[in-house]
Amino acid sequence: MKVELKNNKRFLSGIMFLIVGGVAIYMAQDYPMGTALRMGPGYFPIVLGGIILLFGIWELIIGVLKPDPVKGNWSIRALIVLPLATVIFGIAMEKVGFIPALVTLIIVSAFAGDEFKVWEVAGLAVGLTIMCTLIFIYGLGLPYPLFSGH
Repeated sequence: MKVELKNNKRFLSGIMFLIVGGVAIYMAQDYPMGTALRMGPGYFPIVLGGIILLFGIWELIIGVLKPDPVKGNWSIRALIVLPLATVIFGIAMEKVGFIPALVTLIIVSAFAGDEFKVWEVAGLAVGLTIMCTLIFIYGLGLPYPLFSGH
């Protein structure tokens, strides 16, 4: 049984997970680990990196046992628009606050796809913004301003 690894989406996603998990663990090495009850700053990235590594190993194994070829082509537009949307979100968080930055992120990200329907994107922006505000600001208590006066 010959398995083509270059055109095997499960195998390639496993490689990606191994890289991301390994980088997370490597970057967190200088932070104190702490314990499960008193977590230090390195605890979460190291544990999460380990879990991501395990997912990577799982995907590699599944990719070798059940190869699944990559279908379609790369979207150059998505490769440009999505990182750009993330950068815009980071800048907007400081300048205009959480809610406008999140709405901007969702709208700019929608341009990465082939189909942009104004009402669908508007509904998604409103729904996700409400949900993220409830979860991150009120639920988790993250100290981000909803709107900024700058």
